[in-house]
Amino acid sequence: MLHLLKIDLKKLTSYRTFWVICGLYFLTLGFTTASGMEILKWIASKGAEFGTSININRIPLYHFPDIWQNLIWISGLFKLILSVMVVISITNEYQYRTVRQNIIDGMSRWEFILSKILTNVLLSLMSVGMILLISIITGLIYTPEIEWTYFFTGMEFFLAYFLEVFAFLSYALMLGIFIQRSGLTIVLLMLSHMIEAIIKLNLFRESLNDSIGWMKQFFPLESITNLVPLPFARYAFQEIQDHVSLIAVGIAVVWTFLFNYFAYQKLKRSDI
Repeated sequence: MLHLLKIDLKKLTSYRTFWVICGLYFLTLGFTTASGMEILKWIASKGAEFGTSININRIPLYHFPDIWQNLIWISGLFKLILSVMVVISITNEYQYRTVRQNIIDGMSRWEFILSKILTNVLLSLMSVGMILLISIITGLIYTPEIEWTYFFTGMEFFLAYFLEVFAFLSYALMLGIFIQRSGLTIVLLMLSHMIEAIIKLNLFRESLNDSIGWMKQFFPLESITNLVPLPFARYAFQEIQDHVSLIAVGIAVVWTFLFNYFAYQKLKRSDI
């Protein structure tokens, strides 16, 4: 499997677009998560100019253990950037006929799709590693008094974050293989949440359908979003889900498997 990963990475690293998008992703991700507290302090200082007093230090956004869920939820917003790179990668395979050349050279179609899956795993792990490092550093800086008994509380969100990123990249890979046109695939990828929201709105808007509202969690993108619930309502004294739901994980795992399975079946039956 390592050999397959090396083959795909060799192709990817030859694209300037790969370096641009990955650089944009990791720079944006790092800057947004690491500098969030300073931005909030700046907003608080501007509020003082208008006669409003905001003590940002009393809001433990960057304190252990809140920081794990807070930064991971924010990080999940940027996975779309990384998925664009996945789309460009797979659509370039069709545009430049490298998928055909790989198979002519002896690579099976399963090995080809596996190389893409392994790359998605690597990108997901890199995202997790970066957020873990930023969370530890900023948490140590901003947490006034660290209680090591609570330090590891909530770290299961990193496993959920890995699955969230990997599932969405798998979805992008599937779309790229089915559509095979980068522009159209990226547009559809960007509109996917809206399309799913419209479908859910039409299915569940009637009062008669309230009894089946629980089915929303089984929609593919909804299942990915549910892995890391929105955490910030707790600072408005509202109850939140501060743990990873095993049901959400199970649903997301099934969809991730289906995304990759459908991608393989499409490639298996395609005339390349």
